[in-house]
Order: sequence, then structure tokens, then C-alpha cells
Amino acid sequence: MNVAARGKPVLKAGVKRLLGRAGFDIVRSTRVQGGVDDFIPFEPTMRAARAAGLSVGDYIDEVMNGTPGATRSTIDALREHGVYAAAPRTVLEIGPGSGRYLERTLQECSPDRYEIYETAAPWAAYLVDTFGVVAQPAEGCSLAPTADARVDLVQAHKVFNTVTFLQSARYFFEMARVTRPGGRIVFDVLTETCLDPAAVGVWATKGGAGHDSYPAAMPRRTCVDLFATLGCALEAAFQAPMGVASTEVLVFRKTA
Repeated sequence: MNVAARGKPVLKAGVKRLLGRAGFDIVRSTRVQGGVDDFIPFEPTMRAARAAGLSVGDYIDEVMNGTPGATRSTIDALREHGVYAAAPRTVLEIGPGSGRYLERTLQECSPDRYEIYETAAPWAAYLVDTFGVVAQPAEGCSLAPTADARVDLVQAHKVFNTVTFLQSARYFFEMARVTRPGGRIVFDVLTETCLDPAAVGVWATKGGAGHDSYPAAMPRRTCVDLFATLGCALEAAFQAPMGVASTEVLVFRKTA
């Protein structure tokens, strides 16, 4: 598929440096229902990655976020927890952005179908052209185009710590709906596990400059209890780097 991608204006160098120091980790537009807008624009990021001789994913991890190997370490941990052992045939990802988790997921498994819900059109077009994924219409809170119980692996990385509580909650219901029995749901949230006093101090002094909606916290118990009512059991949890601190990755298995 050949989709034209129209880039956004280049951010001034000073603003780009500020965003990098603040540790912003999202690579998509969340300009729906109140979120963080345009952290990482398409064309400037692509040019900068090429100039640095890095893949887009490595450039974001190493240069923009200052967390080398963050994506790889998360995928490695998911492999160790058996997420790819069942060779998922259908994968759905919410907010893939630059595709750095998408690309590494495809190195772990070979699904017949990979759906994405991405609100930033240039990034979505790039992912379709580069990886042959299916871009579904993205509203910012719904997976309506995907039928019930059809997906083996549903994932979202560095998404729910950048949007409102209601956006996350609505997505949680949708993720459980589209996952087949035996399938897995993987996402990260900024839970109390990641928010000891020292971490709160780091976020307060070094993170979120100019963007009060990032990071957004979510109670761990809320996630676990909600998914339990939706027939999904918590299988594993671990912390992963995010910006100036960390986020918690949760792995659920749909049991019913």
C-alpha cells in the first residue's frame, strides 16, 4: 500500500532539546479528548534518525529519551514471560507511533494479521508502508472496527501514561472485548509501584515540562480488578524505563 505521509512543521531546536530533557516518550499525536500533543513529529524525527545513522526506534530510545535499549529490554522480558510462545496469529497494537515495539514484536512472531490504531496519520502511513500492517480508523478510545474475540495479542506501549483516565478505561474494556480466550493483553501504566517518594520527586523536578497531562497515573489495583471482571487474569508484571523514571508493564491472559 502506498500512502502519502505529510509531515508536520519542524520544531525549533530549543523546543526539541527541552522535550528530550523532559523525557517525553510518546511518538504519536494524542490530540483527542485531551492529551499530549505532537511530542515527536514525523519528518524531523526521520531526518534526525538518518543523520545519526540509527533506526527510528533506536534514535528515540537512545537520543530523544536517553534510555538506550528500553524497547529491546521490554520485548525481552515479554519473551521471558512466554508472551510469544504461543505464536500469536493476530496482533493488535494501540498507539504504535514510530513502530519501535511493533518492529521488535515482528522479530518475535510472524502474525498473519497485525492491526494498528494510530491517531497520527504520518506515522500510521509509514507503518503501513514499512511493515504491511493494517491501519484501522483511530478515534482515541475505541477498537470498534475489530470484531469480538478475534485477537491473540493486544498491546499498547507508552500510551496509557499519556492520556486521560477515561480514555484508558474505555480502551481497557475494548482490549478485553477483542481478545480471544487464551490470548494476552499487554500494556504499561504508571502505577503506585513506580511512584515511591523518590520517583515522584524526580518527575516533579525533571519531567513533564509544559505538559501537565504527562505522565498520567493509574492505580494498579484498578487495572487488576477491572480485568478480572472481564475474564482476564494477571500473569506477569515488571517495570520498564520511561522518561526520567519508570512505568509498570502488565501482562494479562484472557481466561473466559
